[in-house]
Amino acid sequence: MPAFNDGQEETRPPADQQVETDVLIVGSGPAGSAAALLLATLGIPNIMITKYRWTANTPRAHITNQRSMEVFRDLGIEEQVLADATPHALMGDTVFCTSIAGEEIGRIRTWGTGADREGDYKSASPCLPVDIPQTYLEPILVRNATQRGTQARFSTEYLSHQQDSDGVTVQVLDRLTGTEYEIRAKYLIGADGARSKVAADIDLPFEGAMDIAGSMNITFKADIAAYCEGRPSVLYWVIQPGSNIGGIGAGLVRMVRPWNEWLIVWGYDINQPPPDIDDAAATQIVRNLLGMPDIDVEITGTSLWGNNEMFATRLQSGRVFCAGDAVHRHPPSNGLGSNTSIQDAYNLAWKLAAVLRGQADPSLLDSYTAERAPVAERIVRRANTSSREFSHLFDALGLTGAATEAEMTAAIEERKANTGAGAAKRADLVSAMERKNYEFNAHGVELGQFYESTAIVGDGSTRPDPTRDPDLFHQPSTVPGSHLPHAWVGDNVTTRSTLDVCGYDRFTLLTGVAGDAWQEAAAKVAAELDVPLDSVVIGPGREVTDLYYDWSRLREVEESGALLIRPDKHVAWRATSLPDDPQSALRTALTSVLGRTTV
Repeated sequence: MPAFNDGQEETRPPADQQVETDVLIVGSGPAGSAAALLLATLGIPNIMITKYRWTANTPRAHITNQRSMEVFRDLGIEEQVLADATPHALMGDTVFCTSIAGEEIGRIRTWGTGADREGDYKSASPCLPVDIPQTYLEPILVRNATQRGTQARFSTEYLSHQQDSDGVTVQVLDRLTGTEYEIRAKYLIGADGARSKVAADIDLPFEGAMDIAGSMNITFKADIAAYCEGRPSVLYWVIQPGSNIGGIGAGLVRMVRPWNEWLIVWGYDINQPPPDIDDAAATQIVRNLLGMPDIDVEITGTSLWGNNEMFATRLQSGRVFCAGDAVHRHPPSNGLGSNTSIQDAYNLAWKLAAVLRGQADPSLLDSYTAERAPVAERIVRRANTSSREFSHLFDALGLTGAATEAEMTAAIEERKANTGAGAAKRADLVSAMERKNYEFNAHGVELGQFYESTAIVGDGSTRPDPTRDPDLFHQPSTVPGSHLPHAWVGDNVTTRSTLDVCGYDRFTLLTGVAGDAWQEAAAKVAAELDVPLDSVVIGPGREVTDLYYDWSRLREVEESGALLIRPDKHVAWRATSLPDDPQSALRTALTSVLGRTTV
């Protein structure tokens, strides 16, 4: 890990002076700050700019899934995130009700907190999901990035850029002084959000539509612990007769801090003029959804936003790349936004570092679109489908055809009736609630990214047919393109994940006791190609032991075989068994991954 900076006070360049760096990042959100931290950790000079004076000022994204926590673990900041996060155990009783103090319609255990799913989550990763609002996460990422070498410049706005064969010249505005100046970078990353100017400037192709529905956020403080401690959750969905159930499908009371800081999401008709919500109106909405007409409420903010259904089919143009909401724009359903943004950066940063160091051909960078664009499409479609699936709950309650508040109330009450209609409604509710697992327990969507590109060397095998629903359940595999499966390994003193033995600053070759010859081959190939490459033998009597024999069941290759793991923990290549010339086989695979045709 590179040394921290010297802590000197930041200075701004004169207007006629051009600043130079390897990578310029526009945006300090999850994608931008993660990219800065990843590059700084790899020792790549980078500048991160944002037109805002500081990081996120509203909670925004919050669900942080296992893949993102694995990235933070790899970066050595997992404990910092956990210290500011609401832990996994408090995330899970997602409640559907008529108000927080009112009647429950039902609840489901979510984010793997249920007894039937907890094992799936724990066996898939060394990390569990947590809830950390963006207002807490971004400062952690920015702080660590700057400590490791990133030059972070706030109140600095991206204006335009021009790229040539050697780099990108970016025009920026110092919003404090009104001074424009240039930053010359070898590569530019646009992580400037759903209205990305960088994406527009490179004319990225998009599918879908923006602003398909309107939502407002109301942040407030109120102590409602008495209604939450017995059913802890980060999400309470309110289906309230007479309320506006537009936007993302229902009124949502979201926990920001247990149990006195909250955010309400409330829909409005985006085809009408935006509503003007003052503190009095916001307080009334809060009291209505809480079902507490006299509760003391402190309104801390309101904002409006649009629900989108849009993804880019190409994520780059020449030396300019886009990441995060700039290329996948969707509602917060499934909690995929910041997670996918962080993983975009995790995919891109090591590739930029390899090219900048001369270890890879620039063609390696083309794999960014090939690998991440399908992920962008999948999560945009899944999030919007989940949002629409609230209609099944409304249908089950009989609300779809209800025209008045009285009709809505009667429809909800009918679920209690000892009648045929009441029994049918109860059965429909069971089915509708089960369907919400596709939003709140979609483990396969969260973890199931599979890459196909020139940076993956196939072995003629295909992914195994899923044994369970691929959206709900993650199925580990070592087929090239898969994410490295997690298993606990180590020795009699230390327990580590297989992910922990593979660093972000290198390739790693995993083999078994019968694959000793791979170690010599790896050392020679690393020296020959001047590429960081470690070899790790997992087996009895070695530094890393298969503690529970889980790895022997997950590796899908013989003990003499090998798995070549990329820095981002995806399987780049595998050999089922030891070939006659392991050095040649490994050299061929690694040069192919890096786009190098000659040594």
